[in-house]
Amino acid sequence: MQLDDLYRRVIMDHYKNPRNRGTLDAEAVTINLNNPTCGDRISLQLQVENGKVIDAKFNGEGCSISLSSASMMTEAIKGKTYDEAIELAERFSGLMKGEEVEFEENEDIEALSGVNKFPARIKCATLAWNALRKGIEQK
Repeated sequence: MQLDDLYRRVIMDHYKNPRNRGTLDAEAVTINLNNPTCGDRISLQLQVENGKVIDAKFNGEGCSISLSSASMMTEAIKGKTYDEAIELAERFSGLMKGEEVEFEENEDIEALSGVNKFPARIKCATLAWNALRKGIEQK
């Protein structure tokens, strides 16, 4: 199996079986973003305590790239401090720019590395990560 095929399977697995899809209670930080170019929408909720992301959930509609990225991101940030979550977002931004970036604990994220070959899809992949940044800024 080639690496591209493996990456496609990982992306489709997160799309068809999203992790952390749903809602949190009313006390959660809620961020709603959309990509007007393609119509992708995401609602990200963060449960934070003492500067740490305790839980994260998302809902939305969109393409396989945006929803799989949201699934991967919510998995990656649980238990992270604000600084650690922002650092992950920065590394993901680097990945979208074509930089060699590794996600040791969350290697599924690396499946999105091929998105940078399709500039129009980068906004799809970064939608959830932009919501994360906005949510941390709000908190």
